[in-house]
Amino acid sequence: MTQLSSVELLQAAADPVRWTVLDRLAHGTRCVCDLQEHVDVSPTLLSYHLRILRDAGLVTTARRGRWVDYSLAPDAQARLARAMPGVGVTAGDRTTLELVEA
Repeated sequence: MTQLSSVELLQAAADPVRWTVLDRLAHGTRCVCDLQEHVDVSPTLLSYHLRILRDAGLVTTARRGRWVDYSLAPDAQARLARAMPGVGVTAGDRTTLELVEA
């Protein structure tokens, strides 16, 4: 996977549906059925948004039988924080970027 620019990474997270998904995943691993309950889009459109988040490296997947569980990538919050202008996050910095809805 190629490293995304800050703008590309923020664009991947900026969509309201994707932001809602990231917010849900910030609280733990979720299956698609749980995510579907919190977004007002068709299952096909949700899959599209999840693919964008996976391609951006913000979300990881794990297969559990016929189910797919989604999780926030371990470095997702730090990568988003570093992408923000004027925000510096170092390897030893334990500060996280909290996902809050505007």
